[in-house]
Amino acid sequence: MKIENKLLLNVEESAGVLSIAPKTLRNRLGPRAKNPFPVKPKRIGSRVLFYFQDLKEYVESL
Repeated sequence: MKIENKLLLNVEESAGVLSIAPKTLRNRLGPRAKNPFPVKPKRIGSRVLFYFQDLKEYVESL
């Protein structure tokens, strides 16, 4: 399945869309992050997921 067809993306897929390392994204999601990531994830249990549309809008706004 293509990423564009998915509603929710995990951290690895989201990092791929943003062209950054997954570790960088995880570091910016922590509660004490110095530079928090502007797109808020959806947390389902221990899973951290992002809406593809939110990431797409963020990239287009840059």
